[in-house]
Amino acid sequence: MNWNKIFSEKRIGSDTTSKGVRTQFQRDFDRLIFSSSFRRLQNKTQVFPLPGSTFVHNRLTHSLEVASVGRSLGKIVGEELSKKDGITKEAKTFYKYELQNVVATAGLAHDIGNPAFGHSGEKAISKYFLDNTKLQIESKELMSFFSVPEWSDLTSFEGNANALRVLTHTFRGKAPGGLGLTITTLASLLKYPCESVSIDKKIKHRKKYGFFQAEKDTVREIFSNLNMIKESDNPVVYKRHPFVYLTEAADDICYRILDMEDALRLGIIEESRVTNYFIRLLESINHKDDNIDKIRKTLEKIEDRNERITYLRAKCINALTLESADIFLKNSDSIISGTYNNSLVDSIEDDNSILKEIAWVSYEEIYNHDTVLEIEIAGYHVISELLSLFIPAVLKENPDNKDQKLLRLIPNQFTADTVSAYVKALSVLDYVTGMTDLYATELYRKISGIDIPRHR
Repeated sequence: MNWNKIFSEKRIGSDTTSKGVRTQFQRDFDRLIFSSSFRRLQNKTQVFPLPGSTFVHNRLTHSLEVASVGRSLGKIVGEELSKKDGITKEAKTFYKYELQNVVATAGLAHDIGNPAFGHSGEKAISKYFLDNTKLQIESKELMSFFSVPEWSDLTSFEGNANALRVLTHTFRGKAPGGLGLTITTLASLLKYPCESVSIDKKIKHRKKYGFFQAEKDTVREIFSNLNMIKESDNPVVYKRHPFVYLTEAADDICYRILDMEDALRLGIIEESRVTNYFIRLLESINHKDDNIDKIRKTLEKIEDRNERITYLRAKCINALTLESADIFLKNSDSIISGTYNNSLVDSIEDDNSILKEIAWVSYEEIYNHDTVLEIEIAGYHVISELLSLFIPAVLKENPDNKDQKLLRLIPNQFTADTVSAYVKALSVLDYVTGMTDLYATELYRKISGIDIPRHR
């Protein structure tokens, strides 16, 4: 890869580039903001159940914050990359003014493929297919409907891959190419540029997978046009695009810090502990922009508890952002050559005991808190029940009366005229993963007979 040749204004689904006041990468950001798939994130669980009397993060607020941190990272790194030797005039302009827009947009979109109920929604989809491998549908086992790579997609369902599908798939009655984003923005989302059959937990860019079989041609177009490094063509595996590291870091910074703030507001972790973690983190990073004594004095002047934590949270995010940018720039040669096998925040954590402690506390006391476990278990039931009704119905050649009624509930944009069982299954997943927590719960209750539907 070459810093001069890893960005492009080319869009998925279009061969033309429109002109106007906004740049192409600013247009990407705006398309995300005004999309219905982005709006639906406001009623999708981030960690804690929604809604509640205490405000906590949902997928939408989390994505907005990731976009904000991503813009800062793109700005800092872009300024430095624009000064590199051998950078062309076009590249200099891109890095100085546009990289920040690319990373911000990728931050907005990074969770857009996640189903309802947090990460348990993803696991519930995988579990449905694994648990029903031998389910008989018109005298045929469920697994036998699919090829090995297709079955791998379904039994290890991945929100990252679904995000790419949401953004690029041409849904019935909709514009070609999904949201029609630039390939540069899309590449900045592909944390795992490989297909599901090539997963290898020991390799950072293959720990999960980034696209379904249905989008393989799309990613090949992205990879080819941006001169990304190919590892294998069968299965498809590429090295990460450099901008992915910035998007990933913005996400990692936000959830590592902001989940602690939510836990405080909900009374799961007391203020003294959160304050202690944040102060120690700032001391351990000790960036020149932050004077720890000055921070302590400012903290003493703030009477409101939530405001004190808000102040420290902002300082911690700033410190981690600056440190992540430094690590990116120090490792820019290995990043562009595809040999860097770590994430930016993990690189910080490797030598930072307090960041490791925060991660441990988050896992033990936040992600395993009763309220979190309850919503995750509920998600398993809701998602599994919906799939148990819709998947057999869509795969039958001769659906019965009940199946036909179920299929009529699926909106037209999520239907597919095809003999491919895989495409039919994905069309059901398009519908189910697009549901908000509330919509999925209400539909589950109605079609399960728990609530009897009334005339609207």
